[in-house]
Parts: sequence; C-alpha cells; structure tokens
Amino acid sequence: MNGLHLIAELHDCRCQPRLLHSVEALRELCLAVCSVPGLTPVGQIFHQFGSTLEPAGATGAVILAESHLAVHTWPELEAVTLDLYVCNFSQDNSSAARTAYERLIAAFAPSRVERRELERGSPA
Repeated sequence: MNGLHLIAELHDCRCQPRLLHSVEALRELCLAVCSVPGLTPVGQIFHQFGSTLEPAGATGAVILAESHLAVHTWPELEAVTLDLYVCNFSQDNSSAARTAYERLIAAFAPSRVERRELERGSPA
C-alpha cells in the first residue's frame, strides 16, 4: 500500500467557465492529464450537476491501474478540489502523479492553491 496521495483545493479559478460547468470538459481534461505522464485509466464515472441548459458543476473519478483521481468543481465559487492517489508497489509512480497533478492545477488557473502531500504506507 506504499503510495503518494496528492490533494489540493483551488480557489478563484480563472480557466474557461466551461471547465468548471461541463462534465464533458472535465472528463476530457482528467483523461488527458492521466494518460500523458503514463498513468493508466481503467474506469471512469462523471456526473453533471444542474441540467444541460443550466449546468451547476461536475464531479468525476478516474480509476487508474495505479489507483485513482477525483475532481469536483464548484463554478459558483470558482473552486475545484483534486484528489490523486498512486500506489508505488511495483514501481514508483510519484513522478507521473506529480505531473498529472500540476497539469490539472495549471488547467484550472487558480489564483490560490492549498496543497497537501501524504506518503502512504511504508515501503517493503
């Protein structure tokens, strides 16, 4: 269970409003940032709040072979929360996780970020 857990709260996001409102935009971003550094999506679920005509944020989770990514948007607050955990059992996925994490943060263009990093488990 050795792994790296990255958590962030993004405030005053200056990204395109669509990224905060649209479940499809959120899905596209999450899958793109995971695949680029070499993480392996194996499942996903995303939910649109509000309606197609009046979207009110989105939430999504990507199940990774390495563990998971969860993202939640609050357009009314211009805020986002991120939760990315990778297991480092058979190889160290920390660099890939940090790359995906930084790309997500950059995409939302927050004015303020609260970050937490937690090493989980202990190496064998």
